[in-house]
Amino acid sequence: MTGIGPLEPGEDTWAHEPAEARPAPRPWRRRTLLIPATACAVLAAGAALWATRPRPAPPPELPFPAQTVTVTFVAGRTTAPRRLAFDVRLAVESGPPVTVTRVSQPYAGMSAESEPRAPFRTAPGSSRVITVTMRVTECGRVPKNAALPFLEVTLRNTRAIQTQSFILGPRYARYLSTALGEACGESAPSSPKPPRRLNS
Repeated sequence: MTGIGPLEPGEDTWAHEPAEARPAPRPWRRRTLLIPATACAVLAAGAALWATRPRPAPPPELPFPAQTVTVTFVAGRTTAPRRLAFDVRLAVESGPPVTVTRVSQPYAGMSAESEPRAPFRTAPGSSRVITVTMRVTECGRVPKNAALPFLEVTLRNTRAIQTQSFILGPRYARYLSTALGEACGESAPSSPKPPRRLNS
């Protein structure tokens, strides 16, 4: 073999570069890979904190107005022919204030109005006396003997509007039957007289 210069590598040989000749990895490539990984880790930690955060208890549900109101019969009287009036006590036990938007009765032969006039509002923990005046418009359509008469009251609070039928008890039933009998000219039957003895 003749010639000048370094020997050429033969077949199946590889040249090894010295370590100092290899290009060092570029630092910006490492930073590029680290940024998405860090962002994913932060997002995952944030999602975990959001899912496990302490949540406040939901506010208690407000009651329906009919659940907090009671209506009781106080006394009754006759004010004029075919006109009767009675007092009831309306109490709001709890919850938000309750507004009475209507007071009525179920019989077709009578009309009803209240004092104070609806709408009026009652605060929780308080009560008020309402005077209900009924006027008989048609005697043939009023009950002759009201066994379980009731008063219809429409109530409203911040949750709902309800029309509730309040049964006012046996005292109200007796008063109403007597007052309607007097208004329509039907007096209560008198007790029978003892038989008279004829002189023999």
